[in-house]
Amino acid sequence: MRTTGMGRSLAALVALVAVGGCTAQAVDANGSTQGRTPGSTRGDTPPSASKSDRTATPGDDKPGTTPSAAPKVLWSRGDKGNDVREVQARLHQLAWLIPAPTGTYDTPTVTAVKGFQGKRGLPRTGELDAVTWERLRGMTHKPAAWELYPYGGQPAARPDPRCMTGRVLCISKTSRTLRWMIDGRTVSEMDVRFGSQYTPTREGVFSVYFKSRYHVSTIYHTSMPYAMFFSGGQAVHYSPDFAARGYYGASHGCVNVRDEGKIAALFAQVRGGDKVVVYW
Repeated sequence: MRTTGMGRSLAALVALVAVGGCTAQAVDANGSTQGRTPGSTRGDTPPSASKSDRTATPGDDKPGTTPSAAPKVLWSRGDKGNDVREVQARLHQLAWLIPAPTGTYDTPTVTAVKGFQGKRGLPRTGELDAVTWERLRGMTHKPAAWELYPYGGQPAARPDPRCMTGRVLCISKTSRTLRWMIDGRTVSEMDVRFGSQYTPTREGVFSVYFKSRYHVSTIYHTSMPYAMFFSGGQAVHYSPDFAARGYYGASHGCVNVRDEGKIAALFAQVRGGDKVVVYW
């Protein structure tokens, strides 16, 4: 009888070991499973794999722990450049940054990044790290040129070949700039704004056929100072709305200039018959 009982116990033990050959999985507080290799048992888990050790923060010096690395910081206070301008434009798209992009990682940018990070449960460092950047990129679109320079200041595009001879108002729709050129030499540059999709500014080669210093539109009854007409009712002229709102507005087809001093000087130099080139 004693021998028979021991046989039954041994058989039960063999069966238990056979069942224990399946992979054991533990579920953490988030519902995630912690996988183990086939044949392992709970007793095989080393102390260093405990939950407290897996969530160790940088600076922990407990034996057997591996501190998690902080995300790489890409841009922070004081940095400058086009990359910073793009970050600012994307923050502006989400209304976290109200001022226009400047290209300098300044105090408003730090505050905007902190707000964005806090809203998404990220550490509120104010620095643009790799994790924050990926979240920001995923929620925004690549800024257009006008979003990067909503109030002007963008570099002028290369002159169109048609601008290289004579006296020319060389106007680029790509960079939204006007070059006043004489025999291939740039005399002055200024930011310009065009018509909307419903009242587009015409492209092509024209000439100045009429100048009016204190012009008022007979259609829209708005002031058009320093107007230089080149195609029907379309003219190059000063726009106080452009000066105030930047590229968040548009003209009715004219070429708006936001710098009154620059267009005043231009108006004094341009003659009737001077060429106007509007191009992409």
